[in-house]
Formats: sequence, structure tokens, C-alpha cells
Amino acid sequence: MTFDVSPIPEQLTLEISLSSQTQESAAFSTSGARWLASVNQMCLDAFLPWLREEQFPSAKLSTQIAALPSFWEFVNGSAIACEGFRLVLIPTTTIDTPELRVPQEWVDIPSWVADYYIGVQVNPNGGWVSVWGYTTHRQLKTKGVYDGGDRTYSLDEDRLIKDINGLWITRQLCPEEILRASVAALPELPLAQAENLLERLGNSEVVFPRLAIPFELWGALLAHGGWRQQLYERRQGLSPQWSIQQWLQTGVSNLAQQLGWGTTRLQLAPSGVRNRESAESNICLSRQLAIAGYTYELRVFTRGNLTDNVWRFELQNANPDETIPVGFKLRLLTEDLQPFINNEDTATQASDRLYVDVELEPGEGLVWEIEPTPEGYEREILRF
Repeated sequence: MTFDVSPIPEQLTLEISLSSQTQESAAFSTSGARWLASVNQMCLDAFLPWLREEQFPSAKLSTQIAALPSFWEFVNGSAIACEGFRLVLIPTTTIDTPELRVPQEWVDIPSWVADYYIGVQVNPNGGWVSVWGYTTHRQLKTKGVYDGGDRTYSLDEDRLIKDINGLWITRQLCPEEILRASVAALPELPLAQAENLLERLGNSEVVFPRLAIPFELWGALLAHGGWRQQLYERRQGLSPQWSIQQWLQTGVSNLAQQLGWGTTRLQLAPSGVRNRESAESNICLSRQLAIAGYTYELRVFTRGNLTDNVWRFELQNANPDETIPVGFKLRLLTEDLQPFINNEDTATQASDRLYVDVELEPGEGLVWEIEPTPEGYEREILRF
């Protein structure tokens, strides 16, 4: 039960907007996950605008908004990318906050690790959130208590820094402070093992999937954005959302559209030639990406007709008058992140485009990567 009590006066207190309190959340497999997601959304909607206005105008989510449900289905917390460092908000609706409890995923998955972890009390009835303390990854990892029962790290309230302004001051005065402790690498999951885990944990009757298998396997599964998204979709009972063949025939799925995918047309056939094959070849799947302050377009289209299953992945600057800078890379990997022959194209000089052509088996999945990494990038498994 949550009581409508006032926060401690010296703590940063922010109002929850009415729209944040009343908006409908995405689908979740349990009522607990649905409530957790709404609490995280209220926390994020209150804190991020304040952070942008008061401290870091360029602060943004570390992932895309549409990908958040695939985190909140499993784990409490939201990651924010600031100017050269990373925050994770950990909300709670409890009245007493004797300790900050952080899910192990945010501490021990290397790609999820943050510099700071911020405890936020959320009071939906009172319409406010209150920042009640923060700590660093190093402090949490070395001084916190690990609880194997619920896989969390906890740090007593008296070890937290209460005033959030101390974070900005410390960064200015001590820019070289070591904020992160070392974490162990996670194992590579063979495709067969990953598929077995997705089948098992994708059953929504498994109420706490994060506790159902050893953390090393769970962390490796969750760290792969494509597998995490698949696991989320399976637990909602959704049909496959990432079939490229299906996108071309019946339209891009709703989830993929939310993540930026759409269709355009290419001029691949000579003028005046119109047949079924050229019509199929004319359709191109594309999405825009923000990379190093510029907008680029990633395109995927067939080289021939659909039954040939030969595809091109192509990266261009969204501005036709601009090029791709030296050092950019476009890379394709198998579903379990293994390289293969001729899977990469690198800009050794300013280029109009980068591209990789690939011939695939029916149903085969691919993951694309770009260097430098696009903003909010999450691995996707595109299935052909």
C-alpha cells in the first residue's frame, strides 16, 4: 500500500504530469510488470525533462522509447545517457527507503553498467517523485551487499549521497574519479542454447524469468537486444515481428515501425520496364539513424526477386550532398553475433555509401552493426 506522504524537504522533488499518470502502458505479461513499467515511466517523465533543463540539455534515453517495454518486462530501472557518462534511475513506491536495491542486470551486464545509480521515490497518489540518494557503480559493487535470492545489490541509505547536486559538483571538481568497478565478461550463447532459453522463458507462466536460470546465461540473453525483444514478444503471445519477407509482402510490423523501420521505393529497373520482379525489387526497407550529430539512412532491399533471398544492406547520408566519413563501418553478423566472409564494409575515404551483399538461407537471421554506434542503438535480428 502506498500512502500520500510528503517527501523530505531537502530532497529534489518533481511533479508527475497528469499525462504521465494516465497514459496507457504497453502490453506486459503480468500485472506486476505492468505496474513496474508505469512507475518507471512516471519516474522517467519527471526526471529527464528536469535534467535537460537544469544540467544537461543533450541528456537522452540510452535506448529508444519503443524498446523500453522489453526492459521493464524483466527489470526495474531506466538508463540515461548524459555528456560522457551514464545514469540509471531506480524507482520505488515504498515509504521507507533504508537502502538502494539495484537489480544485478544493471550492475553486472557490461553493456548495461552505469556510472551513477539514483534512487527515486515515486508517489503516484501524491503526484510527485523525490530523488533520495545516489551512488556510483564502484561503490555499489564493492561496498554493496549482494542478495542471491532476488539478484540485487543493496547499499544502506547512510552510504548514499543525498543531494543530487553533489553529483554535478563532484564531476566538475573530480573529473578523473573512478566511477566503475570491473565486471566479468558474460559467455557467448550458441544459437541452439539461446533458442532453447527463449522457448522456455517465453512462456508467460514463468512469472520471474530473471531468476529461473543462472545469471550468466540470463545476462547474456538480455544483453543481446534482438533476443531480449524476442523474449518480450513471446511473453505477450505476439506472432513473429521481424520477418523481412513478410514486411515486404504485407507491411512493416507495428513494433518495427515504432523502432523506425518503414518502406520506400528504389529506381532499380530501367525507365519504362514494369514487371512483377522489378516491382518486388523496387521496395526498400529503411530507417534513419543519428550518428555523431548527423542523420544517416540504413536501407535493406533484395537483389533480384524474393525467392532468390539475396539482399543488400546499404548505409547512406540522409543528405544527398553529404558523404560517409572515413572510418565508418557497416557490419553484418549471424544471429548469435558471429562474423562471416565479406560481412563488413569500411569507408577508407569519404564515400557515397557503404554496402554489404549477402545470400541467405530461408528463415536465417542477421544482426547489423554500425561504427560509430548510432544513438539509442539496440541489436535487432532481421529474419529472411
